[in-house]
Formats: sequence, C-alpha cells, structure tokens
Amino acid sequence: MLGMAQPTQNSAGAWRRLEGQKIHVKSICLQYQLYLLLNSHFFCLLKNKTGLTIFFLCAYVPKTEANHCKWSEVLKDLEQIKTSEDIDVSLYTASTDEDKECQEPVMRCFFLEMKVILHECNIKKCSRTQDVFNIWKNGNARFETNQLNSTTSKKCKECEEYEEKNFTEFIQSFVKVIQKECK
Repeated sequence: MLGMAQPTQNSAGAWRRLEGQKIHVKSICLQYQLYLLLNSHFFCLLKNKTGLTIFFLCAYVPKTEANHCKWSEVLKDLEQIKTSEDIDVSLYTASTDEDKECQEPVMRCFFLEMKVILHECNIKKCSRTQDVFNIWKNGNARFETNQLNSTTSKKCKECEEYEEKNFTEFIQSFVKVIQKECK
C-alpha cells in the first residue's frame, strides 16, 4: 500500500474554491447560451432592411429620464446640511427672484459661497464636511467647462453685491433657486 495516498478532508477553503469553480462553469455556460441566442436571432434580424432600421432607431433614440434635474444630487446634500448647527457663517445670498438671464451667475455665487462654508467646516471639523464638499464639487463640475458670458455678467449682480445672511437663510434660498432651476 505504498502508492495509495490518504484521502484528504474537505476544508472550508477547499469547499469555497470548489463552489467558485462551479459558479465559473455556470457563468461560461450562460455566456455560451447567450452567444448562441444572439448569433441565431439578433444577427438574422440585422440581415433585412426592417431589422436594420429598428436597430438604428433604437441606437439613436436619446436617453430620457422623467423629472430628472441636473442638480438633484446637490439638492439632496443641501437637505442633509440645512439642519447643521456647527456651521455659523454669514454668506452673500443671491435673491431667489433674479431674472432668468442671471440664473447662471446666481448659481455660481451660491457655489462660491459653498467654498466659504467648506473652508469654515475644515477649520471647525463640522459633522457635515463631506456633504458640503460634495455640493461644492458637484457645482464646480457643472460650471468648469462652461465659461460665463461677458454680456450676461454685466447685467447681473456680483456675489458681493448681495445681502449677507446667516447659514439657514442661505440654504433656504439656495434650495429655492435649485428648485426653480429644475422646473
């Protein structure tokens, strides 16, 4: 009995590796079945004029999302920080009833003031520093590639021309401006 090896006990690690191999085999089988299905039906659809037309129409239809606002993430973060008691600053607060043509400079002003809040939070170690950073980052991402039109900026107020208000009033105005923008 020199050549016979002792049967090994199945350890938990060996069992997990065996399960992982089974899942991998199932995945390969599923991929092959999908390949066969697509190869037989999808490509047959593309061989005729109607199939090609449907394919191109589907490919070029723009993606639409109902009631999606580009500022929705900012709005969520504003809701998170509006009750923060450890942020105590006075901020230039743009009016919520500015002309439509001044909407972009107003938004830029709010995001510039968010940088002030972020700086204050970094000093005081606020509990909502990450939310403030997210708001500032998302705002900058929206405006980075889009330079402000010089004719628009002449008609609209500079941030420093607005009244200074406390943090709570600033956030309320910011939320109103974003909601107005999302309508």
